[in-house]
Amino acid sequence: MLFEVWAPEARERVELHLPGEDAGTTYAMQRDPVRDGWWTVRAPASDGSRYGFALDGGPVRPDPRSRRQPDGPDGPSAVVEHGRYDWRGPWEGRGLPGAVLYELHVGTFTREGTFDAAAGRLAHLVELGITHVELMPVCPFPGTHGWGYEGVSLWAVHEPYGGPEGLKRFVDAAHAAGLGVVLDVVHNHLGPSGNYLSLFGPYFTETHHTPWGAAVNLDAPGSDEVRTYLRESALSWLRDYRLDGLRLDAVHALADTRALHFLEELSTAVDTLSGELGRPLFLIAESDQGDPRTTTPRAAGGLGLHAQWNDDFHHALHTALTGESQGYYADFAADPLRALTKTLTRAFFHDGTYSTFRGRTHGRPVNRATTPAHRFLGYAQTHDQIGNRALGDRLSASLSPGLLACAAALVLTSPFTPMLFMGEEWGARTPWQFFTDHTDPELAEAVRNGRRREFGAHGWAEDDIPDPQDPRTRERSCLDWSEPDGEPHARLLAWYRELIALRRSHPDLDDPDLAAVRAAHATNGAGRWVAYRRGDLRVAVNLAKDPATIGLGRNGRCRVLAAWEPVQAPGTDGVLVLPPESCVVLGS
Repeated sequence: MLFEVWAPEARERVELHLPGEDAGTTYAMQRDPVRDGWWTVRAPASDGSRYGFALDGGPVRPDPRSRRQPDGPDGPSAVVEHGRYDWRGPWEGRGLPGAVLYELHVGTFTREGTFDAAAGRLAHLVELGITHVELMPVCPFPGTHGWGYEGVSLWAVHEPYGGPEGLKRFVDAAHAAGLGVVLDVVHNHLGPSGNYLSLFGPYFTETHHTPWGAAVNLDAPGSDEVRTYLRESALSWLRDYRLDGLRLDAVHALADTRALHFLEELSTAVDTLSGELGRPLFLIAESDQGDPRTTTPRAAGGLGLHAQWNDDFHHALHTALTGESQGYYADFAADPLRALTKTLTRAFFHDGTYSTFRGRTHGRPVNRATTPAHRFLGYAQTHDQIGNRALGDRLSASLSPGLLACAAALVLTSPFTPMLFMGEEWGARTPWQFFTDHTDPELAEAVRNGRRREFGAHGWAEDDIPDPQDPRTRERSCLDWSEPDGEPHARLLAWYRELIALRRSHPDLDDPDLAAVRAAHATNGAGRWVAYRRGDLRVAVNLAKDPATIGLGRNGRCRVLAAWEPVQAPGTDGVLVLPPESCVVLGS
C-alpha cells in the first residue's frame, strides 16, 4: 500500500518504519516530484499494520494523519481500511432543522466509559425524543479518561472508548434507532502530550497566539497544507464514520487573516460532500464573538456554517434561575428577565451593546427577518457551563425541581434548536467535574496546581478543588442510571418527555421565524415571571416562590397543553395565575 507524509521539516530523508521482529523493517521514502514537502513509499501492509515515520534519523513518530493509535498518542500508528466495516444498511441522514440535541461524554455517560456501553443506553434517548446525539471529542488523548479537548491525532479515535470500530458500531446503532450523530472536533489547538506535529511541518505559527500558545497555522507560510489537514480530517469524520454533523470548538480562536477564511472553506467542502453523499450534513460553531455572519450563508457574505451555540441565551437563563453575577454573568445579572426576553426574541443579548465583563461594546444584531431561529442552539447546561465551575455542580445541586422544570420549558419551547446535557433530563445529582489522566507527571502536576490557583484566586479554598488526576473525580462524574427510577427524577424526566413531544406535535414550536416571537417579563420588582408567544401557543414561567398573576391579553379561550403544577387556563380576560416555581404551555 502507499504511505505518504507531509514533512517539509525533514532536511535529508524520511523513513517508514514497520515494527516487527528484531528492529522491524525500514523503507526509505522518496520526495514527491509534484507536491512540495511530501514523501511517499509503497510497502506491504494491511488493516491493523503498525507503522511510524522517522525524520533525518530521529526517533519513530506517529503519522500526523494517523487513523488509529492503538497504544495511545505516543505509540505507533495503525492502518485502518474503512471499507472493511460492514454497515447495517444505508443512512439517509437527519438534518438540523427540527432537531433536539443531546450532548454526551462517552467516558462518563456510563461507568464503563465505552462506545458499546453508550450504545446500550440509546433506547433512553429515543424514548426521551432526542433526534441527535452530540459526542464530545473522541480523538486520542493521554491516559484513559479525560474530557477529550487535548486530542493530538485529529483523524483517529480514542482507543479506550473502542477505537475506530467502536465508533462505527455506535454510529450504526444510533442510526438504526433513528438518531443522528454529531461529533465535537477541536481545530483551534492540540494537546501538549504526544503532539509531534511541529517535527513534521509548520502546523503552528507564532504569528498569532491563543490561550493554548502558538496558534494553529491557518495563514502563515505552509498554511495551505495545514488547512487541508484540518479540512480533510473533518470530511473523513462525515464520510468514513457516517456522521451527520460536526460541532467546531471555539472557532473564535481560529486566527485567520486570509481573504478566504478557513471556516468558509470548510463549510463549502462540507456542503459539497453533502451533495456527493446525498444526505444532509451540517456544522455547528462554538463562538463567543456574537457575530451572526458565522451562520450567514456564503452567498450573502457569511461564513456559511449551519448553526452556532448561543451562550447569551444560556447566560441570561442561568442568571434568572440562580441569581449568580460573577464573571461574564455580570452583564446579564443586572436585569436577568430583560436579558432573557431579549435573547428569546433577538438571539444575542450583546448585539453592539456595552459588555462590562469585556470593558467594550460587543456583538452584532441578528437580522431576524432572514435568519432562521434554528441556526442558534439554546440550552440551560453544557459540559463547559458545568465542568468549568469549581466543583462541577449542575443546576440540580442548587435549584428546586420546579425551577429545573422552568429551565426545561424555556429551552424546549424556545425558538432555538434545543440541546440537553446528559443527565439533565432527570435532574442528575452527580456532578460533572474536570478530570484528566495525564501520563506525564510534570504536566499532571501543572494541571492540578493550575486548576487550584485559578479558583483559589476567586475565593475557593484550594483543597476544596477536586484533583483532576484523582480517578475518583472521574468516577463522581459518571451518571447514576438508578436515579431516573426514583423521585424527584422520574417526574422531571416525564416533564422533559412531555415537552419534547409537544415540540414535535405543534408546528408553532418549530417555527424558525424569530421575528414572530413576542415576549414580556415582570418589571419594577413585580414578580419573576416571563411569558412569550409562539404562533397560537403561549408559554409562561414563574421563577418566584409566590404565585404570579400574568396578563396574557384577550385572545379568546385557551387550554392547558402542559403544566408543571395544576393550573387553570386564563379566562376571557386573559389573566393567568401561575403557581410558584412553575410553568405552563397554553394553546387554543
